[in-house]
Amino acid sequence: MFMKKESKADLMLHPVRFRIVQCLLGGEERTVQEISSALSDIPQATLYRHINKLIDGGLVKVVQQRQVRGTLEKVLSLQSTKAVSQEELALMSRDEHMRVFMMFLASLVDDYDRYLQQEEFDLLQDGVSFRKATLYLSDEEFKEMVKTIRQVIESSMSNQPRESRRKRVFTNIIMPDGKKEG
Repeated sequence: MFMKKESKADLMLHPVRFRIVQCLLGGEERTVQEISSALSDIPQATLYRHINKLIDGGLVKVVQQRQVRGTLEKVLSLQSTKAVSQEELALMSRDEHMRVFMMFLASLVDDYDRYLQQEEFDLLQDGVSFRKATLYLSDEEFKEMVKTIRQVIESSMSNQPRESRRKRVFTNIIMPDGKKEG
């Protein structure tokens, strides 16, 4: 039976695969064990099944294999520095864009739920916040703002885990209002 090849967006439209891709964003190279540790709430068999699906679909690649205690350890990265290319985005329908966006939002809900499931949490102490701000910016002002935000975020993305650091998820969504002013 002929099966239609899934698009990269379709491949990512699964909560587990979406989280795997998130682990590899920014040019990260990780072993399957490192991904498993980062996503410790996902059973290992499930994780392997979804990693293989991402590899078979061409979204993730094996960049290195090494022998470790009698087993072959794979080091993975995204096939491209961007999970979905500009060309692929342009070819997506409105419904596909909405499905990808809904998956993104669902992943945020999942992250927040995992945070709230801790035995103890303190939103103020932990720096938890979410807000929506309306800004009026020219195209040039907007580009400069995005460039500045990107520089600030990228300056911290290379930080390696250590005891004094806590993993924090920073999420942003930028979009115009949907209607042109003036």
